[in-house]
Amino acid sequence: MGYAVSLEKFQTVFDSWRKKYDIYAPKVFEGTGRFSETDVVRYGKVTDLADIDWNERSEYSFKDILLPLSQTLLYFTEHGMTESEGPTRGTIVFLRSCDLHAVKRLDYMFLENGPEDSYYKRVRDGLKFVLMGCDHDFDGCFCVSMGTNISTDYDAAVNVHGDDIEIDCKDEDLAEALRAMGVAEVDVTPDAVLENSLEVKVPENLTSAVAKSSIWDEYDKRCIKCGRCTVACPTCTCWSMQDLFYTENGQAGERRRVQASCMIDGYTEVAGGLCFRKNAGERMRFKVLHKVLDFKKRSGFQMCVGCGRCDAICPEYISFTHCVEKLEAGMKEVSGHE
Repeated sequence: MGYAVSLEKFQTVFDSWRKKYDIYAPKVFEGTGRFSETDVVRYGKVTDLADIDWNERSEYSFKDILLPLSQTLLYFTEHGMTESEGPTRGTIVFLRSCDLHAVKRLDYMFLENGPEDSYYKRVRDGLKFVLMGCDHDFDGCFCVSMGTNISTDYDAAVNVHGDDIEIDCKDEDLAEALRAMGVAEVDVTPDAVLENSLEVKVPENLTSAVAKSSIWDEYDKRCIKCGRCTVACPTCTCWSMQDLFYTENGQAGERRRVQASCMIDGYTEVAGGLCFRKNAGERMRFKVLHKVLDFKKRSGFQMCVGCGRCDAICPEYISFTHCVEKLEAGMKEVSGHE
């Protein structure tokens, strides 16, 4: 059901939601950017509509809400083990269409790709998603190419046009606050980008044979293996385990799941000191092919959602989209065709 409300009335609705839910959205964090005295737009808890940045793409995705950078799974002593407690309140997340499509990727990895991950599911079950209508293209976005520019799988959707707000609300609990306002019901279609300035095409003949191409060699020199691209990415799900000990004898402490990355040193080290994909080019190859080839073979849809964050955040100005554009030439190289 759709509603047309003023900004003032939407604030009242927002306040009503906040009584029951913690609300997260992209917001400006002043002076905490990657460079001295610069701002950054990333996700954080908001208590007022004015906190939400509707105009800029967040440099980091919503992913930390579902997959915290460091998540305690259990506590242990010499006498036993106790699982950590889950959320006690529901959560509302404001996000754009590409990120809402990323939720589908995360759900596949943690709920469908083998046994359900109970730690993920207990957070996921309490989430409601509010789609932020996209009425303009962002630099480096290619969501149209990846088919993620339009989404209908939301609990509510919001279009912001100055002080005029349009809300499409499918969730009964969220709609209750709107009905209580007595606002007029209207037809609402979430704003969506229908054309990007950047177009990306994954070759139809792409196979794993492209891994042997020389197109990856340049990244041995260019990539510094910092992992920013994977931290900012809404669909990267790699993690490692860490045990934190409270006592010197190691009999009491906690086990944490910590976000990790195929691009960062140490991730592929195994017993005996062997390191798979030691060179940066090998890691870039693995990441790119997982995003546009391997994952789709298993799930039926591309892992990349075209948000463009990886290009924007790389300190060496390495472009993921350019990597994809080189795949066609890479296939010709390994197949022996000019």
